[in-house]
Amino acid sequence: MNNLVASLVSSTLLLATPTSKEAVSTKDAPAVAGPYSQAIKAGGFVFVAGQLARDPATNKLVEGDVKAQTERVLKNLSAILVAAGTTLDRAVKTTVFLKNASDFQSMNEVYAKFFTSVPPARTTVQAVLPSEAALVEIDVIALQ
Repeated sequence: MNNLVASLVSSTLLLATPTSKEAVSTKDAPAVAGPYSQAIKAGGFVFVAGQLARDPATNKLVEGDVKAQTERVLKNLSAILVAAGTTLDRAVKTTVFLKNASDFQSMNEVYAKFFTSVPPARTTVQAVLPSEAALVEIDVIALQ
């Protein structure tokens, strides 16, 4: 009998474990610029691709300083998460890519306004970004 119960529990766990992935897409964030998804839902998480400060309506990079670009990036991330059925409040990890490390404090001021409760774990690095005018790119992992 114990073997039967163990087998049933094991089978139930296998069926309950999400093994598929689902693409997430919304017109409220910029369209992808290559062979990738805006986000993927898998294993109880949402993995959002790095976002630049592109306006969803025009697909053009927002002009302005790192504060203006950080705000647009976080709005894009938020829109994708909402389309996936979650929010920035459920973010568990972000990665921030800055063109200039000297922009850290300015980016951080805007970032803090979007994560007011328990902020996610975060890594911030200086990086070469895919657009010459881009000052910041951020990706996020959130709970579904």
